Amino acid sequence: MWFLFALICLLGWGFADLFYKKSSDENDRYSHLKIAVWVGIVMGVCSLALLLIPMEEKTVTFGNLLGGAVKYLPASLGYIISMVIGYAGLRYLELSIVSPVQNASGAFSAVFIMIVFLLKGKITSIGDELSALTLVGTLFIVAGVISLAFVERSLSRAEIDKAEKKYKLGALALIFPILYCVFDTLGTAADGIILDEETGLGLGEIDVLILYGLTFFAAGVGAWLFLLVKNKKAYNPFASGEKNKIIAAGCEEFGQVFYVYAMASRPVVAAPMVASYCIVSVVLSRIILKEKLSAGQLACVISVIVGIVILGISDGLAEL
Repeated sequence: MWFLFALICLLGWGFADLFYKKSSDENDRYSHLKIAVWVGIVMGVCSLALLLIPMEEKTVTFGNLLGGAVKYLPASLGYIISMVIGYAGLRYLELSIVSPVQNASGAFSAVFIMIVFLLKGKITSIGDELSALTLVGTLFIVAGVISLAFVERSLSRAEIDKAEKKYKLGALALIFPILYCVFDTLGTAADGIILDEETGLGLGEIDVLILYGLTFFAAGVGAWLFLLVKNKKAYNPFASGEKNKIIAAGCEEFGQVFYVYAMASRPVVAAPMVASYCIVSVVLSRIILKEKLSAGQLACVISVIVGIVILGISDGLAEL
């Protein structure tokens, strides 16, 4: 089921990216923190609900919550830092530029996880983890995502001379998606290692959803307090006009549920496939936000789609 879970996740996160962009205000220097507040609210509510509902597969309780949070801290910090940086970058760059550069992290984290598994002795070669067909599909996805990142980087540089305010930082604005890529690589790699069913830290999928959600809730509270101190006025996340932030946070949590199950089953293959949600972001930015789709972008999109189809065929054949 990992393939289906990853597919649902990339759709959920692709739509989340769209609404993150719609929530970003180039005239509001703290719009990224306001988005973080809403993501924290949604994840916190869902985590609390999971914590209260009795489930056999859950090991995290109120009694050991702190210990579990410490175990999962490397992954949660990597994700939270990367996401807030990503929200900030959307103030200056088009969604079709930001998302692909950010999500090159899926390829890098897959390589990192593979190296860790080799060192830990879980696998002795790449062939132990990936069949020939799965490897081909993964390579198509990795090539498409990384190529799209370079294509978007070039397009971004071409926009530097434009007069629009959103490009006022020029090439410097690219630091946001690049930093996102770095921190998300660390978070995804940590997740793959922590969630691995054979060599992980004993945290299940429900445990991770609880711990990550509550950690992001704490980060959201921190963002809200910062806004209160900085602006001398409390930010009201329930005010009118915050609809896009609510939808974005909901899509984020929806994708997160399926993400943890995909990563627990096949972290090496799931990481780059999930990262290909940037393709959904690019297509949605073209259709809804009317951002242009170049020939280079289209070629990268096709590469990723071919890779996903190959992975689907490989997964289907494995079930026979």
